Amino acid sequence: MKFIDTHCHLTDERLGPVEDVLARAGEAGVVALICATASIPDSAAAAEIAGRYDQVWCTAGIHPHDAKDAGEDYLERLEELAGNPKNVAIGEIGLDYHYDFSPRDVQRRVFAEQLALACRLEKPVAVHTREAFEDTLAVINDVGAGGEKILFHSFTGGPDEAGRVLDIGAYVSYSGIATFKNADAIRAGAVLVPDDRIIIETDAPYLSPEPVRKMQINEPSNVVHVAECLAAVRRTTPETLAEQTTANAIRFFALR
Repeated sequence: MKFIDTHCHLTDERLGPVEDVLARAGEAGVVALICATASIPDSAAAAEIAGRYDQVWCTAGIHPHDAKDAGEDYLERLEELAGNPKNVAIGEIGLDYHYDFSPRDVQRRVFAEQLALACRLEKPVAVHTREAFEDTLAVINDVGAGGEKILFHSFTGGPDEAGRVLDIGAYVSYSGIATFKNADAIRAGAVLVPDDRIIIETDAPYLSPEPVRKMQINEPSNVVHVAECLAAVRRTTPETLAEQTTANAIRFFALR
């Protein structure tokens, strides 16, 4: 089976040497990885990693936690980073009302500005939303961003939220959260996602999936467990789920 981890943070030092992480991922069947980012320095570091490894791609974006520190010229810097040949998306961007590390009005402004930039550059978008689902959809609607270019990463919504995301034409990505014992509603929503719009990820080093949830540091190699869980609830085989999600990731991110 071949997998693509569409969202991991290879710049996080907790993962250890990147070459070792990639070696373990390769042994698990992970043929490509997308290094997601949270700030301008993080985006630059991800681009550097992607430039060193053929199987790694990168994003560029300001996480809602970091919105207050974006800087006056951040859009120009993001546009420059997005021009990197290994850059495949703007992200992760969005809204996070759980921690409120940045003021909500600033989060919404920076999210909208980055969405508009992605639309102008015709780049896909990886969206982070936590306890801010209604406002996230409102910003997407206000900007007029096309759903087919939007991926809701590490999705934690149930059937109702999944249906609304699908209604705008967006893709849905599931992480280790979908494997947790208390995630019945998330799994019920995952059943509704069409075969051509479901994607998988680890969000490493966060969110270690069952049956390795006790791992303090998650790894891209663990994406296989997410695939096995989703295959079971969708009544298909891990092989089929791997084939579908890999094809979807290649198409959505225009991987070469």
